[in-house]
Amino acid sequence: MSRAPAPLSGHAYPWDVLGDPAFPARVRATGLHSVTLAATYHATRAATPHHPTRRLVDASHSALYRRAHDPAAPRWSGARLRPAAPSWTGGEPDPFAKATSLLRAEGLSVTAWLVLGHDSRLGTAHPDLTVVNCFGEHYRYALCPSHPEVRAYAAALAAGALEGVPVDGVSLEGCGQLGVVHGGVHEKTEGAWTEAEARWLSVCCCGACAARWSARGLRPDAVRAALRKAICAGSPVPDDLASALLAVRHEATDALRAGVLAAVREQAPGAPVTLHAHPDPWATGPSPGLTARAAPEVDALLVPVWPVGAASEKAIRTATGHGAPVQAYVTALPPVAANEVPSHARRLRAAGASGLGLYHLGLAPTARLETLGTIAREWQQSEGTTA
Repeated sequence: MSRAPAPLSGHAYPWDVLGDPAFPARVRATGLHSVTLAATYHATRAATPHHPTRRLVDASHSALYRRAHDPAAPRWSGARLRPAAPSWTGGEPDPFAKATSLLRAEGLSVTAWLVLGHDSRLGTAHPDLTVVNCFGEHYRYALCPSHPEVRAYAAALAAGALEGVPVDGVSLEGCGQLGVVHGGVHEKTEGAWTEAEARWLSVCCCGACAARWSARGLRPDAVRAALRKAICAGSPVPDDLASALLAVRHEATDALRAGVLAAVREQAPGAPVTLHAHPDPWATGPSPGLTARAAPEVDALLVPVWPVGAASEKAIRTATGHGAPVQAYVTALPPVAANEVPSHARRLRAAGASGLGLYHLGLAPTARLETLGTIAREWQQSEGTTA
């Protein structure tokens, strides 16, 4: 049986740890004793304000932060989708394993942070496996879980990330469908769509999803036309059609998660699994909408509540109704005002959060890192624990 996940954990990348012997001491100075460390991650340009030898890392593509994989290994036999190794971790052949070993040697626990379906490199190379909107536009950063190849890749990626590395937990991000937002690449779409328009632009219309529609008696051309009409003319999508579209997405999400969880539990038996998730069933992105089956299959839910305000508190309250412990995913990074975050965390605890995922130990400059420490210490005092 799985253990409970750490009630408080700070997120980090392998490059935050490697080459910086002071990193563990900074973690402990915040009051934390657990690090959620990326083992797979999407492309990013990340600040490293505390590192002794650099100030940023340009991770130009999604990568598996493990030893260089053998393309002939059985795990990848015949697969079009294969992960790439990073070239920006100083020549370390197994960055996640090395960083994990360093942290655990310092008495810190490590949760493996796996980002699954967010991969612009693979989406660009294989657009037929990506999410497609009703206008025929591909989201090259988003692999669609309706495709068996995508589900098989996610399970193999999870297995490859965890193989041979002792970890204290596993955190699954992007374990479902991404949508129209969270694309990256110097995004210039903020505020362009209403909430309803973004919902319908996030419905995947790829061939695999269309086949699932057809199996339900829907005509794919008519579905795409209804979605375009909803976006362009504001016409409502009929409730029965909306329910069918959501059911197709959730079926694929459940199938993806089942394969990933099987791989995780084979490689890391007993490790608690935390699922990045959102209580809005229509949500897409790194924290996909909860399906009816999701919460009972994992040990905790990590709900994104970066904005300060009532909507975040409502999200926590709603998520607690699914039955699994709910942790609040909180940031002290801009544009959030650092002085507002401690009271935000207190309100989230009052709304039912059983723990916190704190973002981000490597990205936060000194003043905001101190804010994360304030949050952690207040939480521990309230709960009467040391995390």
